[in-house]
Amino acid sequence: MLLSCNAATKRALLIGISDYPINKISEEASWQKIHGANDVLMLGKTLKNQGFKISSLTNSNATAYRIRKALRKLLSEASNGDIIYLHFSCHGQPVEDVSGDENDGWDEAIIPYDAWKKPIRGIYDGKNHILDDELNTYLRSLRSKVGTKGFVYVVIDACHAGSSYRSEEEGDSIIIRGTDSGFSLSGKRFVPKIDKRGKIKVEKSPALADVCILEACRSYQVNSEIRENGTYYGSLSFYVDKIFRTIKLDKNISWTNNVVALMNKDTRLVRQNLVIESSL
Repeated sequence: MLLSCNAATKRALLIGISDYPINKISEEASWQKIHGANDVLMLGKTLKNQGFKISSLTNSNATAYRIRKALRKLLSEASNGDIIYLHFSCHGQPVEDVSGDENDGWDEAIIPYDAWKKPIRGIYDGKNHILDDELNTYLRSLRSKVGTKGFVYVVIDACHAGSSYRSEEEGDSIIIRGTDSGFSLSGKRFVPKIDKRGKIKVEKSPALADVCILEACRSYQVNSEIRENGTYYGSLSFYVDKIFRTIKLDKNISWTNNVVALMNKDTRLVRQNLVIESSL
């Protein structure tokens, strides 16, 4: 009797941006530098120790084109039973909804290296913003590809409402990911929707893998980086990594409660609440 050699694989795609470029056409369209690449370096080592096949894009390599290409590659390589881990450490931004599928009139986007903070008519219309609609399409395809024996995790250490500033507090800079300035071609002003749910149920289907999505904060809150041993990390990334050093990542999502507990204990994050979206 021949045994199947199609063993499940653990696959991770890690995206992290620190050094956003200065926009040569409009400085106001530039993004503040953060420390997303530090998260990728940290998590890459931890997940490799867990047997994950790691792909990563950082800084100038994390353009919209290369992120989309990496997502397509991950989808093509994924197979039944795989555990998928996607991680985004970058800026985020609300984008005016033009498809009419958002109740509050705004999509949410992750910000690649080459996305601009503001539109400039005739030059930049948002083509490099990666909207939640686009990500959801990839996620659904991944869930279908790995099937009910697989699992898909997504960690988004970004923010779509932060004021994007630095200030001095107890000797450390407070570094915020994201902006409360919405990307709007019509000039519409972004007003965040107040949703205080910490856990949100997403679609479950007998044809799809279960999914668990961790978001660093609620839609109206800011996402603060934290400094540990002289190095800045995304707060969600830091505590996810800390838990991954003690547990084996599989289809059991109980570890997410430990991340919530650790973040709740950190006094630097008193205005920040982790959001978990899951099909379980």
